[in-house]
Amino acid sequence: MMGIAISLEQYLNGQGIAYDTLKHDRTKCAAESAAVGNIPSDSMAKAVVLSCRDGYVLAVVPSSRQVQLEKVGRWIEQRVSLATETEFTSLFPDCEAGAVPPVGAAYGLHTVVDDSFEAQEDIYFEAGDHRTLVHVRGDEFHRLMRTVSYGRISAENAKWTDDTSYGGA
Repeated sequence: MMGIAISLEQYLNGQGIAYDTLKHDRTKCAAESAAVGNIPSDSMAKAVVLSCRDGYVLAVVPSSRQVQLEKVGRWIEQRVSLATETEFTSLFPDCEAGAVPPVGAAYGLHTVVDDSFEAQEDIYFEAGDHRTLVHVRGDEFHRLMRTVSYGRISAENAKWTDDTSYGGA
């Protein structure tokens, strides 16, 4: 069993972020992880890898929501599209396919975060495998994300779906 990805663990520890991990049964996506862990889906951060002219950008939204590509594109001033898992797997060499942590800085990726996280007291996210979540208090998450852009970049899902079509995680 893998647990927390080495790059993520080193980054969290290097930033002095207080966190703990939660083990759960194997899941396929962030929404399933939230359901299995009895975590409010608005508190579960999923990472969506987007492709753009300059390479890749990580969009972080609640598992209950989907990324609005046009809003991210306007935010970073270039066209974006969903990256395929084949495209982005090499960006996260210490993670299982589709279990992307939302901490782009640990992997050298520009990151944008949905501003809905500002209201959350606790935030959970994939640790790099499909059986482990990282839990941080909201203030620690915002300290962790202090150098990234926040904006309204998501919309409600039309219905609960397997969110792998929105960048995995």
